[in-house]
Amino acid sequence: MDQNKTAADDSRIAIVGGGLAGSLLALALARRGHAVDVYEARPDPRTDTSAGGRSINLGLSKRGINALTEVGLIDEVMKLSVVMRGRVIHGPDGSTRFQPYGKNRGEVLHSIDRNELNRVLLERAEEHPKVKLHFRHKLVRIDKEQRELEFTVGNQTSDQTIKCQPAWVIGADGAFSNTRQQMQRGQRADYQQEYLEWGYKELTLEALPDGSSAIDLTALHVWPRAHCLFVSHPNRDGSHTLTLFLPFEGPDSFATTKTESDVKALFTKYFPDLLPMLPGLVEHWMKHPTGSLITTRTAPWSLDNWMVLVGDACHAVYPFYGQGMNSAFEDCVALLQALATHGEDRTAAFQAYEQTRRPHTDVLAELSKMNFVELRQKVQSPWFVARKKLDITLNRLFPKAWLPLYTMIAHTTMPYGYALQRSRRQESIIAFTATVALVGLCGAGFWFAKHH
Repeated sequence: MDQNKTAADDSRIAIVGGGLAGSLLALALARRGHAVDVYEARPDPRTDTSAGGRSINLGLSKRGINALTEVGLIDEVMKLSVVMRGRVIHGPDGSTRFQPYGKNRGEVLHSIDRNELNRVLLERAEEHPKVKLHFRHKLVRIDKEQRELEFTVGNQTSDQTIKCQPAWVIGADGAFSNTRQQMQRGQRADYQQEYLEWGYKELTLEALPDGSSAIDLTALHVWPRAHCLFVSHPNRDGSHTLTLFLPFEGPDSFATTKTESDVKALFTKYFPDLLPMLPGLVEHWMKHPTGSLITTRTAPWSLDNWMVLVGDACHAVYPFYGQGMNSAFEDCVALLQALATHGEDRTAAFQAYEQTRRPHTDVLAELSKMNFVELRQKVQSPWFVARKKLDITLNRLFPKAWLPLYTMIAHTTMPYGYALQRSRRQESIIAFTATVALVGLCGAGFWFAKHH
């Protein structure tokens, strides 16, 4: 084995993973005077388009905006996004209904392509003189006693390895994090993962010949069906990235949708209004792989004063609340704040970061599961629509006292757990008020019947 060992360098921070959280943290730390090395297993996604990974679009909201503002990139990123004012619900009969995200124009989401955002973050990080990016560097081993990282370099069959001894390490390498596995090996650690029985496939709704959008470009589009779900994110060029969520097994599933006739039959049954707009449907279906969805929980998030995890490496969630990227970026902000608060005591900083974040990211995992049911089954319910309108009305009347749950999650930085607690208190108030009103009506009816 060709082994090249780097000299120990206790002045540089190593970030394992050059995705969204890793590249943002590299820039943020460099701006604070730290020297940073970013190690990414994939090729450089800016020059190798096959290295881009998932292309599923993202909904940038308040938490993510806050993090991007801290590193001075929000204006540049906003230019790459499309404003989504709310969601358009497409019924099985072809009817549509618009549901705003909030009470005003400020409460919107911003659709952005994951890979485009990653490229911007990598470019700005690399421009900083204190950041070095290392692509095709796959973490294979961590020697916790020697505080040493070992990477294979180049393609997957390469036998060249390098070792480095950074000052400390951040694991930002996703839901299947090698950093987490290596860090927790031999430790008393908890880890849970849960796969959704549904997978997803991405398709494209092309722009019209004149460059305009075939459907409203300023909204998230949802085709809710009890058996399946389609979600559409707009792109700047007038196209839409479509994501179909479908069971892996059973009738009308990925297992039964293999041929051209299978695909057309599925769309004719569930999405007849989409079929005429997707002339390349079968070609895209066959070309794009089927993805899996996973939720993970783990503890601890750190090792002494030397290693710490962020983003999906410590709390992957289903995408149905649109908070995966936003919560990962919020991790970065929380970690930086903990480091600033505790100074040289990184052990205390890492522990404080986990204590403030983990209870709330656990709540986010549950919220994401709940929103999957909401998107599939509830958004077409008249009761659900009326309840949403009531929330918005109360929010307009009492803007500080009454906040809808979605507003708290997407348009504030209130910790997720506190948002859920407040939402449940508000639900109790509505239930109590409704009960009192019902009792009052019954009493009035009884009095009227008795005296007439």
